[in-house]
Amino acid sequence: MEKSLKSIAVNFGIYLGILLTLVTVISYAIDLSLLTNTWIGLFILIAIIVFGIISVAKLKQAQNGFATFKEAFTSYFITILIGLVISTFVSYLLFNFIDTDAAEILKQATIEKTVEMLEGFNSPSEAIEKAVEQIESQNQYSLANIVKGLAGYLVVFSIIGLIVSAAMKKSDPNAE
Repeated sequence: MEKSLKSIAVNFGIYLGILLTLVTVISYAIDLSLLTNTWIGLFILIAIIVFGIISVAKLKQAQNGFATFKEAFTSYFITILIGLVISTFVSYLLFNFIDTDAAEILKQATIEKTVEMLEGFNSPSEAIEKAVEQIESQNQYSLANIVKGLAGYLVVFSIIGLIVSAAMKKSDPNAE
């Protein structure tokens, strides 16, 4: 059963990584500002959660409809981890080695979106200037920032994974 859990989670993690990579590469090829688009961000968020849920569902299916909380969470987490690591690695390569100018263009698009959003919330101009300065002072695609971002995503998606695992767990009464 353990091999089944790992193989299911790894497979769906690879599928998720491919999907996230395709979104990044297609957005890069069409228009970099798509990577700052709210709807694309929402699509990515939903896709990550859906792949985690499908991984748990496939695990349960492989185990005759049963999965402990630990098995469900492990399947979810491995799927998310692999998908995000693949996507993060591709973004790191793309914006640090393949096209470093694209990282600067994306930074400007991020600044524009941030200013637009903060103005929409009627934020004071000082707060907007401070946010812009903070974005300008950072390299979004430095190794340290990418690892911090990955860690943050893993924490958020792990919390969601705990909820999913609690909802989808089902103990085998014959195993007790």
